[in-house]
Amino acid sequence: MPLPKEHIYTTKDIYELPEGQRAELIDGTIYDMAPQSRLHQKISTRLASIIDRYISDNNGKCEVYSAPFAVFLNEDDRNYVEPDVSVICDPNKLDDKGCNGAPDWIIEIVSPSSQRMDYMTKLFKYRTAGVREYWIVDPTQERVQVYSFGIPEDFMQYSFDEEIPVGIYPGFRINIAELLK
Repeated sequence: MPLPKEHIYTTKDIYELPEGQRAELIDGTIYDMAPQSRLHQKISTRLASIIDRYISDNNGKCEVYSAPFAVFLNEDDRNYVEPDVSVICDPNKLDDKGCNGAPDWIIEIVSPSSQRMDYMTKLFKYRTAGVREYWIVDPTQERVQVYSFGIPEDFMQYSFDEEIPVGIYPGFRINIAELLK
């Protein structure tokens, strides 16, 4: 007897979800997204603001987007994510629907329901898709894990009180604790 076939979802299925229901699609599997906490929103908003201000003040070409913002990671119809903060430096990747391909820098803010997804599934997916830098901000642990997927690859862990260097912008540092004051 043959094994039952697994259903593969596409971005069409994401767009057909009831209004207000948020989900992500990774390799054809849909993952529901829980509402974000107030602290999660505060961190996300402040990070996006300080990054946007830095880019603007330095006449940078990159653009910053906060969730919900569609990222079609592999430019296919089986991968759709909404990172908390996305920084895209190639304007050719942007259209009215979102970003087609890997952003240069992604920040995910961990919530209790997203730990496995942020630390494992998305880490692998972002690395293989071509994201240059990935931050996992964990408010419960008050730490930030920074992955640089260049050559060589690098991984560092910081506390919220430390100055965290931004790999794609040498000289730019972010202190999460200062942002939350």
